[in-house]
Amino acid sequence: SREYTSATHDGDVNDTFLRRNRVTFLGQYNDYVGFYAQLEAGNDSKGGVDNRPVYYRDAYLTIDTSDAVRFIVGRYKNTFSRENLEACLEPLTLDRSESLAYTPYAGSRDTGATIWGNLADAMIQYRLSISDGREGEYVVKSSPRITGRVHVSLLDPEYSYGYRGTYLGTQKVLTIGASFDSQADIAYGDYTARTDPKDYQAYTYDIFAEYPFSFGTVTASAAYFDYSIDGYPVDPDPGMSPWTERTGGYIKAGYMFPEPLGIGRLQFFVRGEEVDYEEDTGFSDQTWNSAGANYYINGQKLKLTFEYAQIEFDQQSPTNAALQDYDQATLALQMIF
Repeated sequence: SREYTSATHDGDVNDTFLRRNRVTFLGQYNDYVGFYAQLEAGNDSKGGVDNRPVYYRDAYLTIDTSDAVRFIVGRYKNTFSRENLEACLEPLTLDRSESLAYTPYAGSRDTGATIWGNLADAMIQYRLSISDGREGEYVVKSSPRITGRVHVSLLDPEYSYGYRGTYLGTQKVLTIGASFDSQADIAYGDYTARTDPKDYQAYTYDIFAEYPFSFGTVTASAAYFDYSIDGYPVDPDPGMSPWTERTGGYIKAGYMFPEPLGIGRLQFFVRGEEVDYEEDTGFSDQTWNSAGANYYINGQKLKLTFEYAQIEFDQQSPTNAALQDYDQATLALQMIF
């Protein structure tokens, strides 16, 4: 339930849809080579759009020569932000940020190759990727996207390529991470004149902690983001994303009761987020505050989630309902089988 329907319709909307509708195939070819393919028809029935097409969300090979040297080749989650790398079906809050955790081009996934691994008994993890990034007719010239990430786990190691938004009290975690993302010549500052080539760079810093105390499990995380092409173009190309120039951050916290309540376990969570865009209007700058609860009937395999969010804009648009303050309430049922 949300307090606007579309950019041109400010009436309330109530919608029931399939947020993540996926089928996954994975396995091992031998001791060193594995495969993963995920098909999706996401957001089916959202906004009245039924029978959405099925496509490959992920399709990649894994090559594991040792714990210190591993490879991923294909289409998969880019290795930039922790929140994007947290499993889609194992978050703390209802979902990720609507924009902040995603890079301006290629979104949550990209096509390329990554070398990564764990060092010092998985206390340290490194990643280095080369991928497509922004492509097509609007770039100055085709160049690779380079992404790197490192994290340090001070308690139990987080040794997988993906993270979790909560470990449901099964681990004691304190992990600090940092990443960079870059691609040269992705746009012109003056597209009409084809002058002022722009390079893209982004940085993020994050911290995640979870600890199972006798009185319950406490979870907390925070991150800061800075995306830039050294100034938003004075004459942008038709495909230029406002996400190219933005800064922001989030703070999340959760508490899970130590004992079951009824047939499941109850976990409360809160989230605060702020995003600032470099736009002349300032209409997109916003603050997101939300609170909710997860009820785990069978861990992440079967759970109910409720979240209530308030979204406020630094300056509300007089004409675009999507850029005006609104409230949103969401009830979700998740099943993995």
